[in-house]
Amino acid sequence: MVLSSTARNGDARERLLARLLDVFDDGLPPPETSLREIAARTETSHALLRYHFGSLTGVLAAVLAAQRTRDNEALFRDAAQGTFDDLVLAIWRAYTRPEQLSRVRGFFHVVGLAAYNPDDFREFISSLDDLTRMLASLAEREGLDAGEALTRSTVAVAAIRGLLLQEVLTPGACSEDAVALILGMGGERTCSPVREAGSGQASSVGPRAAPRVDHGHVRRNAERDE
Repeated sequence: MVLSSTARNGDARERLLARLLDVFDDGLPPPETSLREIAARTETSHALLRYHFGSLTGVLAAVLAAQRTRDNEALFRDAAQGTFDDLVLAIWRAYTRPEQLSRVRGFFHVVGLAAYNPDDFREFISSLDDLTRMLASLAEREGLDAGEALTRSTVAVAAIRGLLLQEVLTPGACSEDAVALILGMGGERTCSPVREAGSGQASSVGPRAAPRVDHGHVRRNAERDE
């Protein structure tokens, strides 16, 4: 079978991306690194990197997206039998490890560039909802309807990223209760209408409080994972 030029280019890009991942593993090349320096480290050519990724920023975005996909698959696999809270804790601990600092910095660097030129970062931007969808599926499994699950997950992911940014800018600023605070940000949820027995009419049910966060349980889980 003869492959089209598009298919061959796609395969070449994936092979080059795999080489970048082998070299940088869980880290990212610093933003001040040149394409020529990256080419030398990966034993490829500057021209090939530019052809497949466009620029240093394109390299960073592609490597970051691939790393995050790999991380998300591992997180979801580990949390498949757990709870929403378990996955939030796992995400927080995964990205606050000291060896992840360069990647977290790289994430916010690329996010800032994408804010100015979203058309150049479509693949990266589309990957940003992966964690939200993973959390929402667990929230639905725990009994929330789709809308509530999505809202709760969106708030949790936004809080995690906000606290990670704070940690990058002012290391050590996040309190020990950061995860518990994230889990407590669900606010009040409104029950779906239920039908009164024998009336056939929907009865409005008032707001119900978000689940109480057991701060001690969260801290014990964190200590157990250390």
